[in-house]
This record gives sequence, C-alpha cells and structure tokens, in this order.
Amino acid sequence: MSRPPIIGVTACAWQIGPHAVQISNDKYSQAVATAAKGLPFILPLFPDLLDLAEILENVDGLLFTGSPSNIEPKHYGGLPSPPGTPHDAARDQLTLPLWRAAVEAGVPVLGICRGFQEMNVAFGGTLHQQLDGPGAEHEPPSNEPVEDQYARTHAMTVQPGGVLSRLGLSGVIEVNSVHGQGIARLGNGLRVEAVAEDGLVEGLSVEGSKAFALGIQWHPEWQVMRNPDYLAIFQAFGNACRKRAGRRATAANGH
Repeated sequence: MSRPPIIGVTACAWQIGPHAVQISNDKYSQAVATAAKGLPFILPLFPDLLDLAEILENVDGLLFTGSPSNIEPKHYGGLPSPPGTPHDAARDQLTLPLWRAAVEAGVPVLGICRGFQEMNVAFGGTLHQQLDGPGAEHEPPSNEPVEDQYARTHAMTVQPGGVLSRLGLSGVIEVNSVHGQGIARLGNGLRVEAVAEDGLVEGLSVEGSKAFALGIQWHPEWQVMRNPDYLAIFQAFGNACRKRAGRRATAANGH
C-alpha cells in the first residue's frame, strides 16, 4: 500500500506573550488531509536552520498558506508599510527563495492568499499594498462572523487554456475574498489564470513548469469538500504530489 504524499504546509512566526511560536490555521492542513489526501507537515519558519534542498528532498509538495502578515515591501521595491502593518521577516526569508527552488526542482506547489502574493514577488513581481477604489470588494470587515468573511462575495473570470480551465473551472465563477493587498506588476514567467471583475489578478501559474504550480488569491481551502471548484484544485494538487511520491519511492527502491 502506497503512503500518502507528504505535503509541507508553511507556518507563520508569531508571538504569544514572551514566547516565540509557530502558528498554522487548521483549515489549510485539513484541506490537505481531506481534499488532497496528503499527510500535512507543518513547516516551521527557521530560515537559518533549514536548508532549502533538504526541505525539497523530503516533501512531495508544498502549500504556501495565507497569513495575518504582509510581505515586507523591500522585497519588491515598494515604499515602507504604514505603521502597525504586521510583517513576518522569517517567513519572507524562507518562502520567497523556497518558491523559486520548488518550481525549479519540479516539486508541486500551491499558493493561497499571502502564498499567492509570495509567488508573484518571488518571480520579480510587485504588490498593491492596499486595495482601494470601486469594484469588487476584496477585504470584508474583520468583525464579521468567519462564515460571512469566507462566503463567496465577488465574480471572477477564469482565463481559457490555463491550469484552472483544465481542471474544469471556466467562465465566471463566484469566489470568496479575504485580502487587503493584491498583484500589481506580474512576475516573470507567470501566466494569469483568473481575473476579478475590477481587473485584479486572482490566479497565477508558472509558464512551462515541470510540475503543478498554481497560486490563487482567494481561499479554496475554506469548506473545500462542499465546493466542487475548490475541491478540484486540491485534488489536482494532491494528485501531482502523489505522482512525485511514487517517483521518489521508486528511486528509493532502486527500480
């Protein structure tokens, strides 16, 4: 019997009182276990202790999660963040190079929200530090019940011929939206997969990638088993991770 694929799930560096801790929202690992049918492995943010090559040698896929923090603007040539903006320097230091290394190594990757923004920055793109103006509402009030925050709130158009289209997502679909920042200039070698009604990029893939490499601004992990289009994303990611696990097992057995 083959083992489930080991899928690294990025954590966030946080502080609880005097203690430095790693946090990870349950919904990401739950989606890995239920929809992708993988074994979630929480990846702590110790950029000075963890070697990128060793991480990639020991996982079958990587899920770059959302986060309470924003990428420090210095990584994409942006102006300093407004006072009080939450940052996570350790996460930036680990995940930005890890994105590039994983794609180069052919490790399946899925980025969600901050993870999607990391994807764009890792490939040389930039971000809007605060989305303003008319159009789609992207950031719900934080005092709303979580069910309302993650409800489908705006339309998004899937671009034909891409990864999402091949997964069966097509035309205009409704997605949830829980983010205050977004893609400004597109990263090098990235393909737009979906666009919100106000023109904001909602999905990206890597042109010519060796394996599954997708980033999405919305949150398909939320109640993933109830939503066929969300489920299709995690199933495809899980299948790609299983293929890598099979190749690794074959190589380990010397066959």
